[in-house]
Amino acid sequence: MEIQELLVVITFAIAVIFLVKKFGIKPKTKKDKTACNSGDCGCH
Repeated sequence: MEIQELLVVITFAIAVIFLVKKFGIKPKTKKDKTACNSGDCGCH
C-alpha cells in the first residue's frame, strides 16, 4: 500500500468517526419513560 492510499484510508476513517459522533448513530434508548419518573403515566 502506497503512502497516498494510506492517507486516503486514514482520512476516510476519521470522517466516518466524526459523522458517527456528530449524528449519534447509537441504539436508541427509551428516554421518554424516564421523563415521567414512573413506568406508565400516560404522557406518551
